[in-house]
Amino acid sequence: MEKHGRMTAYIHMDAIAENFSNMKKNLRQDTQMVAVIKTDGYGHGAVPIAQMTEAYDYIWGFAVAAVSEARELREAGIKKPVLILGYTFEEDYEWMATNSIRPAVFTYEMAQAFSDAAGKAGVCAPVHVAVDTGMSRIGVTCDGPGADLAEQIGRLPGLFIEGVFTHFAKADETDKTFTKTQIERFAAFCADLKKRGFEKLIRHCSNSAGILEIPEANMDMARAGISIYGIYPSNEVNRKFVKLCPAMELKSHIVYVKTIEPGTSVSYGGTFTAEKEMKIATIPVGYGDGYPRSLSNKGYVLIGGKRAKILGRVCMDQFMVDVTGLDVHVLDEVTLLGRDQDEEITLEELDQLSGRFPYEFVCDIGKRVPRKYIR
Repeated sequence: MEKHGRMTAYIHMDAIAENFSNMKKNLRQDTQMVAVIKTDGYGHGAVPIAQMTEAYDYIWGFAVAAVSEARELREAGIKKPVLILGYTFEEDYEWMATNSIRPAVFTYEMAQAFSDAAGKAGVCAPVHVAVDTGMSRIGVTCDGPGADLAEQIGRLPGLFIEGVFTHFAKADETDKTFTKTQIERFAAFCADLKKRGFEKLIRHCSNSAGILEIPEANMDMARAGISIYGIYPSNEVNRKFVKLCPAMELKSHIVYVKTIEPGTSVSYGGTFTAEKEMKIATIPVGYGDGYPRSLSNKGYVLIGGKRAKILGRVCMDQFMVDVTGLDVHVLDEVTLLGRDQDEEITLEELDQLSGRFPYEFVCDIGKRVPRKYIR
């Protein structure tokens, strides 16, 4: 008997592999890539992606946002470098130093604490210095005092500066003026460090948008994030240079079909009322699974290659769709994201209807939604 689930996320690993290959072709031969797989690989599964791509010779390693994510990779047997892009806490430093987990450092206090932990662990551990060139989030300042601080960090015992990086604030916008300013600031900072004796640093500032259309941003390494998963960073990014293939599909099944009379309201608040006799179907998916409540009365699903509109509010665990005129039955497959015959529901469409950001949708798909990996 076929096993049915409330909702399943199908992850097409061949699409992810193709996305890496297409992005690499747009980079210089000597530019490595780091795969950003934070938030469980943007909802796609960090460990399976790392396991598949660790063998790629141009993949330097992986980037995450939290120590717990780094632990998960090491416990899964991932050996390549792991960089934590944000703040890390002192209680984790000895484990990080022992397991070759690179912290982003941007204060002397952080670096001193990591130096002490590395000393206790008996290792000389790599760090990456974060530089603020315009994001105003984390990082040493991109000026003389900032370079002074980086030099002080690099002279501490028990650690060495392996890399230096910054993050773009507007790279996914049509106007690249500010991004080019950030690149210039970062390049000048790196040149200053080189004069101070730090000559073999891994310089990385490029993100997905940079990989796709800003060649001068791709230095020693480029950080591929949302583009890994076949999602363009924004509608303003030029798509002609790199083809990306969406990696995630979301499928469910009809669990109930009924006919309602004119005047019958549907779901919480009665925000939809039937004006005629209608046939509706219940789908066992809701915002508790990460499906946006903001698609209430707006979104669509695909059933048998046909569009069925959402009626009423999306509940925590269920929602209803209009199947009037469609030949549907309980356990028929429902496509929430992806293709069914000649019809397709794209992430861009869902984001436009829901008023959300592309990153949010895939990152919000909950843990109770199983992932199935198609190879």
